[in-house]
Amino acid sequence: MVRDAFIEIDQPDILIIEGLNVLQTGRLPRDGKAIPFVSDFFDFALYLDAPEGLLRQWYVERFLMLRQTAFADPRSYFHRYAALDDMQAEAVASQIWETINLVNLRENIRPTRPRADLILRKGAHHRVQEVFLRHI
Repeated sequence: MVRDAFIEIDQPDILIIEGLNVLQTGRLPRDGKAIPFVSDFFDFALYLDAPEGLLRQWYVERFLMLRQTAFADPRSYFHRYAALDDMQAEAVASQIWETINLVNLRENIRPTRPRADLILRKGAHHRVQEVFLRHI
């Protein structure tokens, strides 16, 4: 992010906005005034879903792989995990998954799923197994 910098996107044919919480809404004001949410301006919303067990597995596998790549950089916040052996790294990754990522998934991310127009449910090997399209 560059302070005071912006990018103007002038009427593109397609604009993809990606983020964990882009379908979230805030608390509605008690006075009944309408407040816009970013997703109010989307024509179509897609939610990628997967069973919790697979999400955990993919997280731990990625964590183990990152020890040799991004974590190896001494400037990285995660550098402290680079020297862990496989057992230690898996334990740390599992603990992070259970205490942070899984909580965020259940409390903040998954509740936005019903707001999507299309839900793609992934299975093993990241292949789409189910497609749910809301009547448009």
